[in-house]
Order: sequence, then C-alpha cells, then structure tokens
Amino acid sequence: MRLVLVALACVSLAACAKSPESIAPAYVSEVGYQSYTCVQLGEEGSRLSTALAHASAQQEKARANDTVGVILIGLPVSSMSGDNIAPEIARLKGEQEAVRKAGMKKNCGAAAPARKAKVS
Repeated sequence: MRLVLVALACVSLAACAKSPESIAPAYVSEVGYQSYTCVQLGEEGSRLSTALAHASAQQEKARANDTVGVILIGLPVSSMSGDNIAPEIARLKGEQEAVRKAGMKKNCGAAAPARKAKVS
C-alpha cells in the first residue's frame, strides 16, 4: 500500500508545472530581427527580459500551487487549469536567443544584452 502511495505521489508530482529555469528555449529564427539596428536589438532584448521575468514569476506561482494541490488533493491544479505557461516561457527564451544571435551577426556587442530583469 505504501509503495502504491509513493508511486501515485511521483506520478502526480511529474505532472506539476516545471520551474522556469528548467524550460528549454523554443527555436526562433533570428531572421525576423535582421533588419533591427543594434539599438533596436538592445531595446527588444530588454523588453523580452522583462516579459520573461514576469512570465517566470507566474510560472513559479503555478508550480507552487501545483505542489500545494498535489499535497492537499493529489492533483496539480495549476497545470490542469491552464496556469502553467511553460510554452510562453520557451518562446520568450527562444526570442531572446534569436535577438542575441542577430546582435552577434551585426557585431552589436553590449547593445543587445540578454539580461535577466527583476520583478518587484
């Protein structure tokens, strides 16, 4: 019986929302950014960093809610209700990578940073 409970707990936890750090970037081509200037790439990189920080905070909340849901009722409630935004985080990470690559091709240097923004 104990083994069954442990197995059920593992299956339930596996369905939980992933941490933002563990979400791999989706492929986004840098071709869409080729016409951007270095300044525009820098601005887009900053915008993406801010959007990713907000999405990561939301994903962390979904992950915490899933953990509580699994402990209390045995179900990852956030993942089931659509609060898990892993695909959005993957897209934002992919766009950041595309902006970084476009900046490298244009020799922008620090003009196209991929910094992490803080959410207050």
